[in-house]
Amino acid sequence: MYNLLKGKKGIIFGALNEHSIAWKVAERAHEEGAEFVLTNAPIAMRMGELDALAEKTGSQIIPADATSMDDLENLVEKSMEILGGKIDFVLHSIGMSVNVRKGKHYTDPKYDFTTKGWDVSALSFHKTMNVLYNKNAMNQWGSIVALTYMAAQRVFPDYNDMADNKAYLESIARSFGYFFGRDHKVRVNTISQSPTPTTAGSGVKGFDGFIKYADEMSPLGNATALECADYTISLFSDLTKKVTLQNLFHDGGFSNMGVSDAVMSKFE
Repeated sequence: MYNLLKGKKGIIFGALNEHSIAWKVAERAHEEGAEFVLTNAPIAMRMGELDALAEKTGSQIIPADATSMDDLENLVEKSMEILGGKIDFVLHSIGMSVNVRKGKHYTDPKYDFTTKGWDVSALSFHKTMNVLYNKNAMNQWGSIVALTYMAAQRVFPDYNDMADNKAYLESIARSFGYFFGRDHKVRVNTISQSPTPTTAGSGVKGFDGFIKYADEMSPLGNATALECADYTISLFSDLTKKVTLQNLFHDGGFSNMGVSDAVMSKFE
């Protein structure tokens, strides 16, 4: 390990189980010397195994509904108390579509479900930064990262309204990132990760096909959850102090591909 985060303090949203990218980020952050608070929604915590991660990394858990301003304010205030000062890094790894869970097609959603998914998956990022910004809770040259997917730019039919949520999330990163950078010297970026077999991702129809297709299209193959964690750590570190307002593709080259030999061979 490189001690890239030695002395840094953070908040990690969204770890559920060992398949979660946020889980891998927490493990890697711990290995690189960071201290952090873990958080997830109370209902997700009942489904997951967050206690085991907290024990492994010597972290405390603060339950928080990321759509609730009251919960987020409590999270940030208590995190600073526990960690003994301002925050250096935050990971937003939250996504949920009720329409996907309930099998509602994109052309005929239940709009109450759409609004709930948007609030959880995208608006929660704005709310989180709102609290961090207005409480001046981030150290200068701190780093905020949210996880996204390429369906924000291109059509993946079964990704449903999550594609819209991710597009909104990326816009928030740019817009709020401007003010955070100007006023507090904090950087805000999104990582557009390869399709990854997490609990959330596996709920998307045809996800196994997504993964295989992307792997055969990408010259380097799909990035794993652990590799995404490594990339995230680099963005939390001081090695990327001038990287901000970016949507960074971490996908083995998929995002710049038109077609690959492996895919073309199936049609010849």
